[in-house]
Amino acid sequence: MNTNTSSLAGLIWSVADLLRGDFKQSQYGRIILPFTVLRRLECVLAGSKDKVLAMVESSGSMPEEARNKLLLNAAGQSFYNTSKLDLSRLGETHILDNLDTYVRAFSADAREIFEYFSFETSMAKLAEADLLYKVVQKFAHFDLSPEAVDNYQMGLVFEDLIRRFAESSNETAGEHFTPRDIVRLTTSLVFSADDEALTRPGAIRTIYDPTAGTGGFLSCGMEYLHELNDKATLRTFGQELNPESYAICKADMLIKGQDISNIKLGNTLSNDQLRGKQFDYCLSNPPFGVDWKKVEKVVKDEHQQQGFDGRFGPGLPRVSDGSLLFLMHLISKMQAPTTETPGSRIGIILNGSPLFTGGAGSGESEIRRYILEQDLLDAIVALPTDMFYNTGIATYVWVLSNHKPSERKGKVLLINASDLHSPMRKSLGSKRKYLNDDELEKIVQLYSRYDRAELEASGIAKVFNTTDFGYRRITVERPLKLAFYPHDPERLAALQADKAWTKLEEDLQDAILTVLGNFGDDKLLSRTRFKKQLTDWLGDIKLPAPAFKLLCKHLGEQDDDAEACTSKGKPEPNPDLRDNENVPLNDNIQDYFAREVLPHVPDAWIDEGKYDDKDGQVGIVGYEIPFNRHFYQYQPPRSLEEIDADLDAVSREIMGLLAEVHS
Repeated sequence: MNTNTSSLAGLIWSVADLLRGDFKQSQYGRIILPFTVLRRLECVLAGSKDKVLAMVESSGSMPEEARNKLLLNAAGQSFYNTSKLDLSRLGETHILDNLDTYVRAFSADAREIFEYFSFETSMAKLAEADLLYKVVQKFAHFDLSPEAVDNYQMGLVFEDLIRRFAESSNETAGEHFTPRDIVRLTTSLVFSADDEALTRPGAIRTIYDPTAGTGGFLSCGMEYLHELNDKATLRTFGQELNPESYAICKADMLIKGQDISNIKLGNTLSNDQLRGKQFDYCLSNPPFGVDWKKVEKVVKDEHQQQGFDGRFGPGLPRVSDGSLLFLMHLISKMQAPTTETPGSRIGIILNGSPLFTGGAGSGESEIRRYILEQDLLDAIVALPTDMFYNTGIATYVWVLSNHKPSERKGKVLLINASDLHSPMRKSLGSKRKYLNDDELEKIVQLYSRYDRAELEASGIAKVFNTTDFGYRRITVERPLKLAFYPHDPERLAALQADKAWTKLEEDLQDAILTVLGNFGDDKLLSRTRFKKQLTDWLGDIKLPAPAFKLLCKHLGEQDDDAEACTSKGKPEPNPDLRDNENVPLNDNIQDYFAREVLPHVPDAWIDEGKYDDKDGQVGIVGYEIPFNRHFYQYQPPRSLEEIDADLDAVSREIMGLLAEVHS
């Protein structure tokens, strides 16, 4: 932002001086932003106002749709106002009614902005505080005409006002505002690979944000492209759930000359209002760790009924965190690379859980599997903690592409930027750190240059194959080996207290207890011999399978010295000793098993009945991205002598302070 636009933004925000005392600081933006929009629209329409008013007179009897087209044509804009009033002619006596009439005279899309700002309520509060006339007069004297401030500059001014609003209401800012440095980084990562294409004359691209908030990503995309090629066109699309944020975003896009019918209000997951549309660039900062219970039925129905023809074909994450739903939604918005379209790129900010939550076969793992096996994941950047207004948790920027250059195919770049940050001069909520221009540039250069030597030398970047994040979860079984204790009083008491025992016939109960007394005092190390001896002694009394199972449950115990129990000639597994091993996808499971398992448990085996549904091989395929593990650096503990020295120093300091207190 240059000095002129910054000073203009400061001048407009100075209206807050009038509001101080009658309004909370967090309310300033709800008044200043819509008034700024109103004044800008008024200035934009000034040149065609007489033409519009003439059309109003001549088209009064026409059908609404036809009349609307004529009025838009007369205004020469995507909006119009049919009132003879403007901010300088509202008067003082009936200013509230006049201002309300003036705002209602805007065309539907523009009028909707003021409705979602709850502008009517703000006007009433200003009138009640006897401030409405003063505020109106202030804005009436700001020159926001296109001749004085073009669309690009006006967009920067409005962004500055949005930022000030975010900072003044930082108790809720994190829900609706993404910090500017994070927006800039994510946008730069997504756009940087296409810099050459974007500098061509007449370049036209589309950008989409399904969690648009106040439009930060859309605005930053426009700014980035403007810096590269001010003749290029970027068409913006977005959807936002929060009405106030939606109003700000729509106003910002209107000010920048965008088609605001492309900005939608509603829940993206349950009601995609841009269904079927695909885009060149997709950017999003969805809410961290927020559940999706409210839209659970709609999402599950789409998953089950549409499969891969819908948005959620790969799988569904647990209901407690919907982050990966937004990622799949964005993937559905990617356009396939053709000779006419280059394909799409995605930048999305997620917390840590999408990297590793969920084991093999889970919804989360299947989503990661789809992304990696389709070779969509290009890079992940770990951000420092304390970067956002409302949370200090670790966050990550995922960059996805369906048109990777040859050197990046089958590869994923991880950049650990967690230590690249500068301290904020003043904390804003939970945001205590930011990325300065040099830090941001370093990350983007590591990503875009993709020089192996430079990446390795950096110490914070590593390249992996997509298969490095995959594994097969094999089930390791160990044989059931039971030793029996027919005379153990505690075991016999537990047997007779079991509800299943009481359901047996009394004659059978008596017979079993009698023959158990025939066994010696030593434990029996064979289930086969125990059963044979028992049935022989019972004679004509049949031993039902449930009764024998009950005896095994209470009188038997796993014992490595016992004979392995068999069923149909094969060892019977002990469910209590069942375990799982995650075998790296690039490793042979038999070699891994022989190397890592058999030396410790020689009688173990792999359950080959558990296989992956997709490739039919033994073991269920899973994917996780253990980011921190790949960048872990061992820090040896301090020596005992050093710790003792520190303790002695602290003790002396405490004793000195106590001496001062008693003196």
